[in-house]
Amino acid sequence: MINRTMPRGPYKPGKIRQKSQQTMLEAAIQAFSQYGYSGTSMQSIADIAGVPKANVHYYFKNKLGVYTAVLGNILDMWDTVLNDITIADDPATVLCRYIDAKIDFSRTHPQESRVFAKEMLSGAPHLQEFLQAKYTTWLDNRLSIFRHWIKVGKMDDVEPTHLMFMIWGSTQHYADFAPQVTQSLGTDTLQQEHFDAAAKTVKQVILRGCGLTPPE
Repeated sequence: MINRTMPRGPYKPGKIRQKSQQTMLEAAIQAFSQYGYSGTSMQSIADIAGVPKANVHYYFKNKLGVYTAVLGNILDMWDTVLNDITIADDPATVLCRYIDAKIDFSRTHPQESRVFAKEMLSGAPHLQEFLQAKYTTWLDNRLSIFRHWIKVGKMDDVEPTHLMFMIWGSTQHYADFAPQVTQSLGTDTLQQEHFDAAAKTVKQVILRGCGLTPPE
């Protein structure tokens, strides 16, 4: 008989649930990236995951629940690098770290980036509430730090909001427009060297445009 009052060991039952839920999310990302929201069904997610549809419903009530979870995870991964910045940080270091992270995200999670792009192109019908509340607050807090750096002379007087737009567009381009990128570079698939060159170029252009010198 199991003593349920005893402390659990390192292999918690919750780990199994987390792993199964992650499997569903990865299958959903593949489905939404390929078919879009309207073309994806709970059955198609189950088929990709290789499980009965009931298993998907066990973790997510419906397709919208899976989709919003996927979108939330994407934004969390993108924003993590800037979550803890302060006015005491060096803007050049922060921008370089953020650009590196966003370029690497395009390399390692291209499907997620395309799912987000499809949502934006359709008018963000499933993200409106989030963008108007939580995300707006997060972005305003980051922009206020950039404005402080500008005010005290740590960087040139650029509009921080448009600076963020430029970073998002230039870094996500390598995932969202991969066929155009590979064709232009004369390669079938993007390799690490391509992403390294992209990160270096984007950092040079963005930082020098802000009056900053890219760190060695």
